[in-house]
Amino acid sequence: MSLNWQTIGTRLGVFKVNCKGLACLLVFTVSICGSAPGMCPTACICASDIVSCTNKNLSRVPGNLYKCMKRLDLSYNRIGFLEPEWVPALFEKLNTLIVNHNSISSIITGSFSTTPNLKYLDLSSNSLKTLSSPVFQELRVLEVLLLYNNHITQIESSAFGGLYKLQKLYLSYNLLSHFPLDLYTGKHKLTDLVLLDISFNHIQLMPIQRLSSVPAKHLSGIYLHGNPFYCDCVLYSMLTFWYQRHFSSVVDFRNEYTCLLRSDPRGYNKLPLLHDNFLNCSESTVNSSFQAFGFIHDAQVGDRLIVHCDSRISDAGTHFVWVSPDNRLLEPDRETNNFKVFRNGSLEITDAQLEDSGLYSCIAINKKRLLNETIEVRINVSNFTVNRSHAHEAFNTAFTTLAACVASIVLVLLYLYLTPCPCQCKTKRRKRKLNQSSAHSSILNSTPPQELPADEKKASTGKRVVFLEPVHEPKHSQNGKVKLFPNDNIIAESILKTTRTKSDSDSVNSVFSDTPFMPST
Repeated sequence: MSLNWQTIGTRLGVFKVNCKGLACLLVFTVSICGSAPGMCPTACICASDIVSCTNKNLSRVPGNLYKCMKRLDLSYNRIGFLEPEWVPALFEKLNTLIVNHNSISSIITGSFSTTPNLKYLDLSSNSLKTLSSPVFQELRVLEVLLLYNNHITQIESSAFGGLYKLQKLYLSYNLLSHFPLDLYTGKHKLTDLVLLDISFNHIQLMPIQRLSSVPAKHLSGIYLHGNPFYCDCVLYSMLTFWYQRHFSSVVDFRNEYTCLLRSDPRGYNKLPLLHDNFLNCSESTVNSSFQAFGFIHDAQVGDRLIVHCDSRISDAGTHFVWVSPDNRLLEPDRETNNFKVFRNGSLEITDAQLEDSGLYSCIAINKKRLLNETIEVRINVSNFTVNRSHAHEAFNTAFTTLAACVASIVLVLLYLYLTPCPCQCKTKRRKRKLNQSSAHSSILNSTPPQELPADEKKASTGKRVVFLEPVHEPKHSQNGKVKLFPNDNIIAESILKTTRTKSDSDSVNSVFSDTPFMPST
């Protein structure tokens, strides 16, 4: 067997070329990753630019790691708190750091100074209780922050200061009792935040009026399910509006939205919040919430009205088109009667008229992202002068009715408590006194009383007045006077049997006269 040295030489030449390429690769790797001792710690598993040190009972980051690693997993260890020295070296290429399921209870400012280019940070399932002054300020390019399943009860407004690129924040399964509104409206608001998961906390009330000023691209990513909300019509209206806008935070978790009655704060009976309007919320309450969120706009005849297209697609290159209630297409840079559409999607009605009322549709189209969204807005135009005249007429009618009622009550009180004819009352009193005086005179005098006038006689006809005086038994000091009426019962019976119809004076004289009256034997 003979050897072809030319072939061998050629192969050796090829081999030499390959060796040179490998040497260049090693030099390139060393220049990038540095000359750190130990390519991979014994407690970790390394795969290219990924280092996994999970469940190794570590309390701090190993010091001999790749300088060129991009992903570091330290989950399921014993790391108790984060301080500036917890990462021993600068890792400029690290963009993903996972430190979940540890015992982290506090974070000190400057803890992430050695990892400034993180885009994904997972601190979930730890023991964090509060987030104080900006502890993440070094992470200026961070996009995703996971803090769920901790014990967080309070978040200061500046806790997330400096996170200008943060897009997703997960705070579910904590102990928060207030909605972190400063993330959207405060001094340190996160302008790029499109997802906030604050589900399964202890929030009972929502700042709905202030949330109405937050753009739809932020509202659509707020997840609130699993919180012990109080049953409230305003909250129901807001969630119904989100559901009609097809926000995934409500559509995907509709059955997880429940509420508690204020009489049952412990939550023994959780009621579904988005099913069949069991709260019996009035239409005016629902419409007021829709109006606050820009779904309903009111205007008067002749007003200038600007309606914004609050779309979740607000990127550069998005095209907006409006459709009027009579199906007219309204596009930018094309004025139609008194309508004008701007490039940012806003619709202007220069001179509102009654016929402009109706349901308008805004269509946002992004051809690059192959996305589109339709938003419906209701515009109500009314005539102020007509409404004011109707209101004036209603006020006059109500005032007239009230005045009539007051006058009726006054007349009734006058009739009940004031004597209408005081003269007649005085005449009746005088007649009563005269009758009493005549009766007394008939008893004391034996002569008949004077005749009364004819009208007074007529008034006294049919009246019987009887005066009976007790008859005492004779005593020894009475000089032998004899008792004329030994039997009182006989006298009373004879008087009661009298049926004469005379005047009062005649009846009195017949009984009390000087002629002896002898009882029948």
